[in-house]
Amino acid sequence: MTAPPIRLGINIDHVATLRNARGGVHPDPLRAAKLAVEAGADNITAHLREDRRHIRDDDIRRLMAELDCPLNFEMAATDEMRAIALKVKPHAACIVPERREERTTEGGLDAVAQFDALVPVVADLTDAGIQVSLFIAAEGRQIEAASRLGVPAIEIHTGAWCDALADGRGTDAESEWQCIKEGAQLAHGLGLEVHAGHGLNYETAETISALPEIVELNIGHFLVGGAVFEGLGETVRKMRQAMDKGRQAATQVRTIENVDLA
Repeated sequence: MTAPPIRLGINIDHVATLRNARGGVHPDPLRAAKLAVEAGADNITAHLREDRRHIRDDDIRRLMAELDCPLNFEMAATDEMRAIALKVKPHAACIVPERREERTTEGGLDAVAQFDALVPVVADLTDAGIQVSLFIAAEGRQIEAASRLGVPAIEIHTGAWCDALADGRGTDAESEWQCIKEGAQLAHGLGLEVHAGHGLNYETAETISALPEIVELNIGHFLVGGAVFEGLGETVRKMRQAMDKGRQAATQVRTIENVDLA
């Protein structure tokens, strides 16, 4: 298949984490979002957690009022978050698992076990004109459950692959990579738009951008951490370049293969 352009979404949660560690208003997540867009981001992601550990309600309000790009609202499938999403009506809502004791989102949403509970949430958000996605592992049964729920998109959890690479567990990394590739192909075949994210850095983002089925990467912690040394604009530009390089290289390979077959 011909690879479409790939979008870059920037998660600004940990800008808010840094602000909340001291209190007050600095650094401002909205300013970070605007800088990211200027540097090449296509959309902004913000996760409003139950305990408001980073993004707060006023952040969402300001992002909706002042951003000139789509907002991807990460949320748990709770009554509170559904009501907030229906009130603010972001462009997109990504339903994620959430536990108070976790430091970050650990693992994908279990769309199979939570299928019945997800049905009304997905229906309400969809009826409000919000593009719904599910943050899930690249497992066939999870992807098929997402398809049955009628969501237009999924986001593949790439954390296990990235962790295996970082730990030098080559066999595990290869196994996880095969799952991602096969999951992306399955989802695309079912008519789902495929996004991916969690734990990505420049190298892994370049690699995964070569998969033509994936049309969006959502990245946050790595870029915010790098911004301490290089500035957020620079880390976003480098990420954009890495993704474009991966996409371009893959397109060139497929073009050569098509010529050889002809």
